[in-house]
Amino acid sequence: MSLLADSGPKAHTHSADTLVPDQSRAERIRSWQVSDFEVPTGREEDWRFTPVGELTDLFSDAGDSSSLAVTHELPEGVTRSTVSADEVRAAGVPLPSDRAAAVAASGDSVVVIDVPAEAELTEPVRIRLDGATRETVRSHHVVRVGAFAKATVVVEHSGTTDYTELLSVISGDSSQLTIVSLQDWADDAHHLGQHDVVVGRDASVRHIAITIGGGIVRLNTNATYAGPGGSFEGLGVYFADAGQHLEHRLFVDHEAPHCTSNVEYKGALQGETAHTVWVGDVLIRAAAEGTETYELNRNLVLTDGARADSVPNLEIETGEIIGAGHASTTGRFDDQQLFYLQSRGVPEDEARRLVVRGFFNSIVQRVGDPEISERIMAAIDVELEGGAA
Repeated sequence: MSLLADSGPKAHTHSADTLVPDQSRAERIRSWQVSDFEVPTGREEDWRFTPVGELTDLFSDAGDSSSLAVTHELPEGVTRSTVSADEVRAAGVPLPSDRAAAVAASGDSVVVIDVPAEAELTEPVRIRLDGATRETVRSHHVVRVGAFAKATVVVEHSGTTDYTELLSVISGDSSQLTIVSLQDWADDAHHLGQHDVVVGRDASVRHIAITIGGGIVRLNTNATYAGPGGSFEGLGVYFADAGQHLEHRLFVDHEAPHCTSNVEYKGALQGETAHTVWVGDVLIRAAAEGTETYELNRNLVLTDGARADSVPNLEIETGEIIGAGHASTTGRFDDQQLFYLQSRGVPEDEARRLVVRGFFNSIVQRVGDPEISERIMAAIDVELEGGAA
């Protein structure tokens, strides 16, 4: 299947018909050229929460994927090919939205995974990326799912490295797709990623981000719609321990009419200097009549010294919508729940574990991959045991 078979989403233009105010989320720069983006200083709105001083190597146009072990497990019928970066760009794949993503896309070739039309995969497509050294590496994957296909794609990150990533996902009309991205890095790894999801006409896409490991992890997830009737669900789980910075940013761009989106992220923090950031941007353009959207972020602070920043944003250019809303909560561990369990004979450590597991369970159970779900809960248990110690 040629990558050029689909015209893909069109880049945002600045004509009189499409121009929106400068402060709009839609007006931020998108480009394949690294030079079009300034090196972040931390004073920019997009970077004000991020410790950019520790990431200077990831903003330089250097590095390759040679020191990153990449393996692909492809069910029958799924194909893998390597195409030139120029071919991908000509096909209308979404453009990078920051300097790190442009660096990730600056290599000469791109790996393309194709799921054929009408395929119904019984096993997930697995992409495993494992870093063995603290070298600067970059990669760009494109995942294309044909019309009426049903598939799950699992992307796993482990080991140690300084990594810039671009993942471009294009779902065909009436397809059903789940993307699971697991960040299970070593404590000294740095990861700056951009995941772009293009939802086809009447298609449904679920993107699930699970971030447990890594010293600094910042993941941008962007969703756009190629036609009416599309549905996007963005789910996330993150657990920050002492010294970790875990940042998740989402941008859902409702450009087509009669589409829906639902975003729900939950995070827990424990330990001195543990820091999480969640920023959710939803733009409902003037043409997106009949839109229904909601975004929710909840954070559970387990110890003193941890900090959670949560910023939901909603921008609406038409009143002809079904509904739009957002909510954000950050709170301490509920001592009453702990007391209730202890009063019924549950030891304190076990009671604490049960409360935190229950907090995450509603999202973890929607992953759809029992192996990944079990790994997530096991990792959360390890984090809690480390905090207790």
